Amino acid sequence: MKRLFVFVAFALAAIGTAVADESVLIDFSNLVPDVFLDQPDVLPQNRQTLMDFSNTAGTNYTEEQKGLMKTSMALPNWKVELAPSSRTVTNSVNSYTKVSASREHTNVLGTRIHFPAAPYNSWALIRPPFDIPAYEFSDVTEDGEIVEQDDPNYSTAGSRFENGYGIVKNVGAIKSLQVRVYGVNAPHSLSAILIDGSGRSQTIFLGYLNFDGWADLKWDNPQYINEVRSRSLRIYQLYPNNTPYLRFGGFLIQRDGSNEGGDFVVYFKDVQIVYDKAQLEPGSNDIDDESEWNIIREREAERQKLELTNFGKDQVWRYLEAEKKASESYFTDPNRPSNAAGAEAQQ
Repeated sequence: MKRLFVFVAFALAAIGTAVADESVLIDFSNLVPDVFLDQPDVLPQNRQTLMDFSNTAGTNYTEEQKGLMKTSMALPNWKVELAPSSRTVTNSVNSYTKVSASREHTNVLGTRIHFPAAPYNSWALIRPPFDIPAYEFSDVTEDGEIVEQDDPNYSTAGSRFENGYGIVKNVGAIKSLQVRVYGVNAPHSLSAILIDGSGRSQTIFLGYLNFDGWADLKWDNPQYINEVRSRSLRIYQLYPNNTPYLRFGGFLIQRDGSNEGGDFVVYFKDVQIVYDKAQLEPGSNDIDDESEWNIIREREAERQKLELTNFGKDQVWRYLEAEKKASESYFTDPNRPSNAAGAEAQQ
């Protein structure tokens, strides 16, 4: 008879009340730039989250150009995307992220947003520089070289984006979500964006930033049923289903048109979730299904390839746009001839 997996709530039915797990989904103190790549035009990056997108760039690039095609989730790389009606040059240039020093938390994500001064509603999306990979099993050396994982059972190992870098695996029902945020008495609202393994996005409203200093804004899931006896029990097939996961998608700041616009700053320390496990950890089985069939490994290899391809396209476009930027080297060259000397040369 095929082995079946029973949802964690069923396993806890005997005690009546479910016991949820708690994990840090993302800790921004982990994302400071800490590796200096051996390239003169590449900014310092975060080693743990470093990604190389040169493999998806094509063949029309030199090795030197491909050496520049690296990025990470270092705090200065995060993006601030304004509502379409607010994307003027001034607003966009003055909306960005940085590493901010904190006496209490050392380093945090600092964000400046420049909302329109006009009295209409607007919003700003604070996003990671790329979709956080759930199937990235490579290692990164101290000098920033990315090497493939030697473990043949890599599918059972954790992605390097777990444990506070944006991915939590084996997530079932979410009981609560909490954000550690520093407010400056602004009336704007804050929401967090979560994305599941199927790509479904959920925007969770947390409250308003009209306070001064650090605070924990918490959302309790109104649909979460604490008493297991009241839950609808469901049965899932154990193998070869993939373990569900949760990805951090960013923050949404909303400004009401009746409130003051212009510059606004906010700081973030971390995001934590309390959740039920989607599945119990399997015990010692007579037959190792994955060794026999390699189904999960093949699936995860395909997902990893797809994640890297989608990630690489966006990064290559940004690289090409940076290459097309105007250069003023001629005008700033101290050795260039003056206007008078140039005129004499033409005569």
